[in-house]
Amino acid sequence: MEGMFKKGKMAESLSIAMLLALVGGYLDIYSYLARGKVFANTQTGNLVLLGYNMAQGNLEKMIYYLLPISFFAFGVWLAKIIEYKVGEGKYFDWLHVLLGIEIGILFIVMFIPEGKFNVVANIMVSFICGLQVQGFRKVNGNAYSTVMFTGNLKNVAERFAHYSLTKEREALENGKVYLGVILMFVIGGWLGALTTGEYAEKAAGLINSVLVIVFVLLYLEKRDLIKK
Repeated sequence: MEGMFKKGKMAESLSIAMLLALVGGYLDIYSYLARGKVFANTQTGNLVLLGYNMAQGNLEKMIYYLLPISFFAFGVWLAKIIEYKVGEGKYFDWLHVLLGIEIGILFIVMFIPEGKFNVVANIMVSFICGLQVQGFRKVNGNAYSTVMFTGNLKNVAERFAHYSLTKEREALENGKVYLGVILMFVIGGWLGALTTGEYAEKAAGLINSVLVIVFVLLYLEKRDLIKK
């Protein structure tokens, strides 16, 4: 695939997109398996379950699902504020700030015991997923998501259909990019299921290594640009 690393646009490169999709799939299955069947990323599922519990008149469960939805939205809001306030620094920029917050929160989450504190862990993970979805919105110049994949799946089908009709190489390459991101999300879910089964709540901290790699890649790009 083209565009694994794009000079001056590391944040939009396929390599970063695939690493963050891995994180997205991992956190979604982690929150579902270890934190009481709540989706950290896919707020559509939480919204449906919120509606179901409204119909059942179960106020406690309504709040249980409303909290991660609200904190996901708060994460998106805060990411936009950070983008505006921090912007592009000389050595670090607003994306480094978002990644630093993600890494720090996941480190805390791994020490929150399962059970009655699941709601706290869920809102924290949903919050950082909101940060991530707002911070990383494009891959090779095309809109995508690292945490919500219905749109990515739609784009795969649309790009491949366009290629079948026009034989435009760009449509085929873009379709491959979206497909690669989706596959990494699935791999993240697989990896998350294995590690959560083995390490329970502690599994949250293991994915931090991937976020650290993303942080370092963005920093190295910034450093190289400064040297020029």
